[in-house]
Amino acid sequence: MTDILSTLRAKSAQRHRPAELLTAHLADTRAAAAQLQQRVGRLNAAEEIFDGSFWTAVELAGLTHDGGKIPDGFQRMLAGRIRSWGERHEVASLGFLPSLIDDPGLLSWVATAVATHHRALTGQSGRDLEMLYAGDTADELAERLGPVDPQAVWALETWLRETATRAGLPVTASQDHGLTTTQLVTSAHRILEEVLDRWADRVGPEEGLAAVLLQGAVTLADHLSSAHQALSTRQPLDAAFRPMLEKQFADRGRTLRRHQLQAADTTAHLLLRGPTGSGKTEAALLWAARQVVAIMAAEGGVPRVFFTLPYLSSINAMARRLGETLGDTEVVGVAHSRAASYHLAAAIAPEDGEEEQEDGSPCRVDAATKALSRAAATKLFQESVRVGTPYQLLRAALAGPAHSGILVDAANSVFILDELHAYDARRLGYILASARLWERLGGRIAVLSATLPGVLSSLFEDTLTGQTALLDTPDLGLPTRHLLHTRGHHLTDPATLKEIRQRLAQNESVLVIANNVAHALELYAELAPAVRARDGEDAALLLHSRFRRTDRSRIEKKITNRFGTAAPDAQHTRGPGLLVATQVVEVSLDVDFDVLFTSAAPLEALLQRFGRINRIAARLPADVIIHHPAWTTRRRQSGDYADGIYPREPVETAWHILTRHEGQAVDESDATGWLDEVYATAWGAQWHDEVLERRDSFDRAFLQFRYPFEDRTALSETFDELFDGTEAILAADRDLYATALAEAGDDHQAAGRLLADEYLIPMPHWAGPLSRYERELNVRIIDGDYDPDHGLIAVHGLPQQTYQPGEVL
Repeated sequence: MTDILSTLRAKSAQRHRPAELLTAHLADTRAAAAQLQQRVGRLNAAEEIFDGSFWTAVELAGLTHDGGKIPDGFQRMLAGRIRSWGERHEVASLGFLPSLIDDPGLLSWVATAVATHHRALTGQSGRDLEMLYAGDTADELAERLGPVDPQAVWALETWLRETATRAGLPVTASQDHGLTTTQLVTSAHRILEEVLDRWADRVGPEEGLAAVLLQGAVTLADHLSSAHQALSTRQPLDAAFRPMLEKQFADRGRTLRRHQLQAADTTAHLLLRGPTGSGKTEAALLWAARQVVAIMAAEGGVPRVFFTLPYLSSINAMARRLGETLGDTEVVGVAHSRAASYHLAAAIAPEDGEEEQEDGSPCRVDAATKALSRAAATKLFQESVRVGTPYQLLRAALAGPAHSGILVDAANSVFILDELHAYDARRLGYILASARLWERLGGRIAVLSATLPGVLSSLFEDTLTGQTALLDTPDLGLPTRHLLHTRGHHLTDPATLKEIRQRLAQNESVLVIANNVAHALELYAELAPAVRARDGEDAALLLHSRFRRTDRSRIEKKITNRFGTAAPDAQHTRGPGLLVATQVVEVSLDVDFDVLFTSAAPLEALLQRFGRINRIAARLPADVIIHHPAWTTRRRQSGDYADGIYPREPVETAWHILTRHEGQAVDESDATGWLDEVYATAWGAQWHDEVLERRDSFDRAFLQFRYPFEDRTALSETFDELFDGTEAILAADRDLYATALAEAGDDHQAAGRLLADEYLIPMPHWAGPLSRYERELNVRIIDGDYDPDHGLIAVHGLPQQTYQPGEVL
């Protein structure tokens, strides 16, 4: 038996990795499932449906999921003797289950998990298991699977039973006569029909959620064993965190503030409102540590802590900050769509280059491989503290083998949602629906904001079933940072340009924020040449979202070096200069300017923009100057929009509020009242109704899991449209992109793609038709004018040749 099993492979040999024995992979997956149980703890959302056997089903499925790889065709494919076997190994795996499991209910659940760990059951455009195998007879299935060594069947069945018994799993006693090849195929055929029949009809939300959790746990265990990775079982945000933080504060001559102490003692969901500089982050971490301890006591496991932020650059900065606060960067993961790029930047730092090229620079291909490995670690849910966008977590709604693991990882976890923008009703509704699901999965939720409007607090309180605590920071005696001014003319008006030039002539650092790229480019063209001639090339910079990644990273570094809060000298003075930007700077860069000129926008966005001015309150109150927007229309949308970007009603209400306070100091505690006034309008009532409608429709359509194993890949494009957008390369960069892809060789294609990603330019999802898709490179290509310091300026071959207000953010 041993000799036969030593010839069966689960995976073929790869560069730097030998072929993997089938029994080794199955044993590792069973062990990963057991470790996952230790990490997640008791899943109350599933245990009742499973009669307390959820994790038993996960382990049994993990042990048996790849048993169907024993057919000769599959083994010959792994050995490279044939190009493709053409069948699904998970179907053959089902044949082992009836001889091992006699409990009908447990057998059905294990069979479901085994059948669905790679493919949907239905609805995958011909690739789902129903389309591939429904209607076949047992004899036809046997012919499709091809020859199977009878000794291999008997040997693997015996090994599975013995391994399960040693692990304490409930399996049948050994039989006098082992499983035959005919019995294997006949059982596989019968069980597949039973699985397809069971899930053909709509199920209740409790059963649907339990089913998706099972699929997620098995696929996650499979991925972990394939990567030979272990989950982190350490959570630094635990009972020891508060004493550690108190010591850090004491070493700097500080003590915890009252609201931080209150957060540390709060056991409910948390809504925390406090101005910049009040210590909201530390308060949230103290609250999270308290929740971790409570969840561990109630459910076991090692709760994960998710810290979500709206922008990529702020996510990277928060990950670094949390790593420093916790004293351990290895437990902090970055979970956003650009995680691999972030880790690549760290991996190719000179001090990290163990291998060098002839020119003395670190090996970029090796670094890219390391970065992909690090990003994959986050994808495989290793880290116990995760920093990302809310929308990565929302992708759990897509379920299936690719996304159901997100649900398992989210169970019994702690969620900190920082700086949510309330005015986007659709996205807020989806986040509320997801928060309700996280609570069903045993989660605790906190919402942090400098200005948390009352209507947002009420929405979370109404959505969550558990108790919610609202904490306001007390009067901390923080100095006033801003003086408010409004201008009736537009940001691009000649009068504005004159005023900006006057401030620049006084050697001030000036931040100009436009609502769209067209206006930003126009302002930069007018203002930058004189500044650069007077104060140097890096004294005038432009930042918006339409830069190649490599250029954006270079520009952000220049911005931080010149205008960052890490002051050039002890007096916190800034070098004179100019930054023209769009919304990308609202919470993305830790910068500190002397004066702000901005277009009018929703009040939340404006308050974020104010935060870039006199950020650390080291100077007298600084001027923030808001300019009246231009009202324009948008394609295929009704109503007017401020500079083609924001709906007119909330911007106009904010404008009226701001003009009433012309020339006054801005007190952030007053700003909450201003926001309440915005949401008390007719527009606010309409917004409130839309949020509830979006919340409930998202819950009905995505989070009930009535058909848990129906394919949802078509919905991925919907999520891209809502949250991620798309990307393209310049036609002029096509050859450079292809060279970068090939630089790492065939064995490191993923690393090559990461290197090539330096040429990608973010584009809104609707801009896809403005590009052409090249299948060979798997990338969209645009023919446009581009400058490393100006970004994408124009697109050729289209009716619209250049940016128009509202067209491209």
